[in-house]
Amino acid sequence: MIAHTIFFYFFSFIAIFSALMVITSRSTINSVFFLILDFISIGCLFIMVGAEFLGMILLIVYVGAVAVLFLFVVMMLNVAQQKQSWFIGKKSTHIPSGLIVGVLIFLELLVVIGGWKYKEGIASSSSIIINKDISNTHQLGNVMYTDYILYFQLSGIILLLSMIGAIVLTYRKRENLKRQNYFTQISREKSSSIEIKKVEFDKGVKIDD
Repeated sequence: MIAHTIFFYFFSFIAIFSALMVITSRSTINSVFFLILDFISIGCLFIMVGAEFLGMILLIVYVGAVAVLFLFVVMMLNVAQQKQSWFIGKKSTHIPSGLIVGVLIFLELLVVIGGWKYKEGIASSSSIIINKDISNTHQLGNVMYTDYILYFQLSGIILLLSMIGAIVLTYRKRENLKRQNYFTQISREKSSSIEIKKVEFDKGVKIDD
């Protein structure tokens, strides 16, 4: 029990420290690294309290995909000229709009949490019957793929459409580029792809002949 408490405070301290370093670090790449460390610490905390599904989702999805994507985007973009523009007096329209959106999201969360807390007929944790023979992952799967299967499929379709829309919006057809024609390559035959030429001794061959 003491070891569990020590590990809990250890991961909590790392999570708080890394979260502060994300917003105070001057280097964007270091901020992404601290964000990855924060995700790992929070995932370990979820696993320690028994929510192993949420912990593994944080490690697999956020650390393995989202944070690595952030890291690659930051390394490919030139962000050296854009950092610290808010503090040195340069005009920037991104940070004020971001603050406004952040405040609105915070107010929406307060409304949602307040409405959920004071909702009538809400079930308390003491009245919920928990089957210890079934893990959390199995229970989430049963609920997601039975009661909410339609919403789950709709969310997948929305994500697919957003991905296709992003590809269509960012696709630019460039001219004067040599492109492959896969159907021509697959449908070609031996007679049309191989040409045998007789070469005389000590003479070259012209390709255009």
